[in-house]
Amino acid sequence: MLSQTAEYALRTVLYLADRGEERLIGAEELAETLGVPRNYLSKTLHRLSRERILASARGKGGGFRLARDPRRLTLLQVVEPFDAISAERRCLLGRPACDDRHPCPAHHRWKAVSTQVAEFFRKTTVAELIAGTRGTLLQDRPMLSSRSTR
Repeated sequence: MLSQTAEYALRTVLYLADRGEERLIGAEELAETLGVPRNYLSKTLHRLSRERILASARGKGGGFRLARDPRRLTLLQVVEPFDAISAERRCLLGRPACDDRHPCPAHHRWKAVSTQVAEFFRKTTVAELIAGTRGTLLQDRPMLSSRSTR
């Protein structure tokens, strides 16, 4: 459902939110911890910084942290720079005209699902997803290094 880039962005933001504001976390550490190719993640991190979702600092001790309060940062705000998620749908069957008056065979069922998905991304905050997981959000991911479970 989400593009690879949007998924990486969401995983990164959740990880940073889970870590709190302890310190800046470098791109290398994020890539290793999240199991994401560093070059790919670097572009995603810079885009999130341009969108003011992340704050960054260069140089020794530099890295990334959340720039927004996770209680006010929705999942939609995180993935929107990479993927369009809205209640407006394209026809699953590719029909140019597909609406309530001229529905394709999948229209009514897809409408309900896509509306719920859009609402989930629009209303769910980063804080809601990490509630009660402080420091353990990604612990069960087998691809993570031992550094990620500190």
